[in-house]
Amino acid sequence: MFQLLFLVLFAEAAVALLLMVKVGPLRELAMRGVEQVKTGKGPATVKTLACTLSVILMSSLTTIVKIQNRGHKLGTISPMDQVLWRTHLLEASLIGYTLFLAFVIDRLHHYVQKLITLRKAAKISREEVEKLQMENRTFREKEEKSSSEMKKLQQDIAKLCEDMRKLKSVSDDHERKALEAESHVNALQKQSEELLLEYDRLLEDNQILQTQLHSLA
Repeated sequence: MFQLLFLVLFAEAAVALLLMVKVGPLRELAMRGVEQVKTGKGPATVKTLACTLSVILMSSLTTIVKIQNRGHKLGTISPMDQVLWRTHLLEASLIGYTLFLAFVIDRLHHYVQKLITLRKAAKISREEVEKLQMENRTFREKEEKSSSEMKKLQQDIAKLCEDMRKLKSVSDDHERKALEAESHVNALQKQSEELLLEYDRLLEDNQILQTQLHSLA
């Protein structure tokens, strides 16, 4: 009995140590072993063993209390009672430590599972954050590129506006010159008409003078 309890106690201590301290792949092996115990018929078997050990523990504690009460009544404890008291005390201690380590292993397994889940979630969140940062960086680069293109377009538009102003100025100048030329042409036409009228008048005067000369002759 004691050899079995010592063996179970050392095995539980080793499993608890492997769950607390990561030693290569041994923690994964310990986790898988505990998970196998918690699946299938494992939980029922563990509960049965725990109940049996609890009953033995209560029995040992009851025996210890009875031996102590008997010693108080008699004023002394016989050598046989001392042996029994020490035996039951060792048995109760081993069973108590065994149950306590079993509870510790259960809690450690639970918290390690939570830790693994949280690490996976943190890794996924970190990857999503890196992805968002990458997308943000790409968006900023596109925004900067669009901004530079926008500035270039604005410069081109300003240049076109300046060219349009120059063309409008040249067009206005040409239009003004065309108006001046048209007014000059109109003036020349008017002067030409006056000269023609003057020429006609001079022809008439010439004819009159020729007529007068013929009559005098």
